[in-house]
Amino acid sequence: MRMFASFCWIVIAASPVWAGNWANWRGPHCNGVADGTGYPTEWSDSRNLAWKVELPGRGSSTPIVWDDHIFLTCGIDGKNTILDYDLNGKERWRQTIGTERPGKHKKASGANSSCVTDGRYVYTYFKSGDLASFDFTGKILWTVNLQEKFGADTLWWDLGTSPVLTKNHCVVAVMQTGESYLVAFDKVTGNVAWKVDRNLNAPKEAAQSYSTPVVVTENGQEVLIVLGADHVTAHRADNGAEIWRVGGLNPTHHEFFRSIASPAFLDGIVIAPYGRGDTVTAIKIGGQGDVTATNVVWQKKGDGSDVPTPAAANGKVYILSDKGLLTCMEIASGKKLWSGQTEKHRLGFSSSPVLADGKIYITREDGKTFVLAQGDEFKIVAENELDGSQTLASPVFVNGRILLRSDTHLYCVGGK
Repeated sequence: MRMFASFCWIVIAASPVWAGNWANWRGPHCNGVADGTGYPTEWSDSRNLAWKVELPGRGSSTPIVWDDHIFLTCGIDGKNTILDYDLNGKERWRQTIGTERPGKHKKASGANSSCVTDGRYVYTYFKSGDLASFDFTGKILWTVNLQEKFGADTLWWDLGTSPVLTKNHCVVAVMQTGESYLVAFDKVTGNVAWKVDRNLNAPKEAAQSYSTPVVVTENGQEVLIVLGADHVTAHRADNGAEIWRVGGLNPTHHEFFRSIASPAFLDGIVIAPYGRGDTVTAIKIGGQGDVTATNVVWQKKGDGSDVPTPAAANGKVYILSDKGLLTCMEIASGKKLWSGQTEKHRLGFSSSPVLADGKIYITREDGKTFVLAQGDEFKIVAENELDGSQTLASPVFVNGRILLRSDTHLYCVGGK
């Protein structure tokens, strides 16, 4: 019996550990880290592909997953659309909300923002300003157009921020030239719970941000961390009031330092990429008012990212540049542990890195995914190509499978 018990433990320990939900575009911990083990490292169009479905419209939002539901957005026949697929790739329902406002940039669309869910409701946001809540059957519970209610979109390019959820609210950050603000809606009713201005006098395009806030816990309360307009600010989740701010991200007042990458958070430290990849700043949370002089832990020039959002785990932060330079740093000190360059290519990286089962997954804009070891050196262990379609969404990891979303298709890798 003792031998049998030991054998069972060996089998269990070596078996994959499944993990179910991916409720927002950065995963279960909001930092680009997947739960579970046993994720595939090698695949192609003809190998280790569980299924592939053609999408009915264009979009670049990262899918989210809750139980047997995969939610993503796109534009269909001039309408903003949310789609619900099951884990076998079968469409369950689709619902439209508002008129699509197409993207300006060749890489963008009117459906760049990712959905978010609390397991009961799912929330969507589109370039048109339409924000909506749905139940899991596709019923629209409430909808509001932020641009009609609070003023026109003045972004030079295409909406990129995604809504985030706190305990009671669905929160959207609108950071643009002119009036900028954070607004929270009651998750159940859609009523405005609070709205606070966020006008920080950044010059021209530097006032514009496409990043998504991060919800963290500070001194036992929910706090929203927001990056954009040359600052990182922290706000109370219950009423939006600013707690602290850090400036100095744009000391030369560069007019075109718009912000795309979102902040990452780990071990009480916010990682803020800025300046089109020029700098990375580490900020200790806490304090009151302007804490620029006291809370900046370190700042590095170079090795930054413009579009991809860093991933952070186990005391380390992984920063991917748009051109495929991946850098691993100690989050507490900023010490560079290693860095390396993927193959040179005319296309870059817009999706964000994901850490899963001891590996780092990074996906290029043509859908090629590089798998690297989370070791003490830059080491590529696999390179995987699909059909070459434009891929801006980040990979999603659930139940031993990887979901990859391109402009044209949704792929499910692995799953045996």
